[in-house]
Amino acid sequence: PTPLYQNLPDAQIDQFQHLIFKLYQCCQERMQLQSEQFDLPDAELRCLRQFGRERYLTPKGLARQLGVVKSRITKIIDGLAVKQLVQRLKDPEDSRITLLSLTPQGQEKLDQINTNIASANKDVLARMTPEQRSTLLIHLEILRVSMEASQND
Repeated sequence: PTPLYQNLPDAQIDQFQHLIFKLYQCCQERMQLQSEQFDLPDAELRCLRQFGRERYLTPKGLARQLGVVKSRITKIIDGLAVKQLVQRLKDPEDSRITLLSLTPQGQEKLDQINTNIASANKDVLARMTPEQRSTLLIHLEILRVSMEASQND
């Protein structure tokens, strides 16, 4: 059987690589601006965002989600705890497990971060026509699914 990618034009592969790199750069720059604006190192900002709709997370789960080792997540959590954004609690069902939750200040900070991100995303989407936005969202979903599938091959 022929590999799926055998008939792909080199020009398309090059253009895709370039666009993905430029998008990654834009995302990195946006994260850097947010880190500065909210006075949080990038790792702490990304950690806070993992809480999303979750009330409790474990250090092990956070480490997996962020793709870092347990010793690194401990340092990140320590930084957030010193800033009184995250608190450690014992799991009532298993005292060997530490649960992490946002403090009221942490929830407020996360809400501010999410509002900022939503505003930035709204600004990006507002620069497109409704048809372009619809097409973009469809194609981004196709891209996400394709990227996840290629990681699992």
